[in-house]
Amino acid sequence: MKKFEDTYRHKGLRKKLVDALRTKGITDERALEAINNIPRHFFLDSAFDEIAYEDRAFPISEGQTISQPYTVAYQTQLLQVKPFDKILEIGTGSIYQSSVLAEMGATVYTIERQKKLFDQSKNFIFKARYPSIKFFFGDGFEGLPTFAPFDKVIITAAAPLIPPKLVEQLKTGGAMVIPVDEGEHQRMLRLTKNADGSCSEEAFENFSFVPMLSGKNG
Repeated sequence: MKKFEDTYRHKGLRKKLVDALRTKGITDERALEAINNIPRHFFLDSAFDEIAYEDRAFPISEGQTISQPYTVAYQTQLLQVKPFDKILEIGTGSIYQSSVLAEMGATVYTIERQKKLFDQSKNFIFKARYPSIKFFFGDGFEGLPTFAPFDKVIITAAAPLIPPKLVEQLKTGGAMVIPVDEGEHQRMLRLTKNADGSCSEEAFENFSFVPMLSGKNG
């Protein structure tokens, strides 16, 4: 069983990571503070303990990854998270991104399509720190209409298109951050929902994500 210890060394490595994210252009101090407060090594296999605070993605089970800290910080910054925001997250994965949002005071409704990952998240001890994260096993393209509308939506996988049902579940004036395009790289988009149901679109840097798939697995 994994031992959960957050040592002075881990804290020092986190501070270095946050300093590195600042130099890469992350300016959202609340996002940086959340990353500084969360022991990323808890979300990884103990084999990665020595390198957990390097700014890169690592594999988790079911062919998925825990995103690079820069990517987490970048998407979080674009989302402009406010305390008490109601956020829909597509792709729970390791729960790291969900935890960053919850640490910033948001209520997070997160969907995972991989049953094994969903079951792991249920048994993850650290999640008790964030009762504001609600876990769902389901198809991300369908969203959670029962709990809509949402202030914000974040997609943590490469979407082949902007899922129309997720746009429907977004509040007027709400924002969606989504990496779009098939292939090796995706454009990071921020959509803002207009009163007529259409979206204004802003394009940012290119990133590389695992693909967003429909349906449930397991």
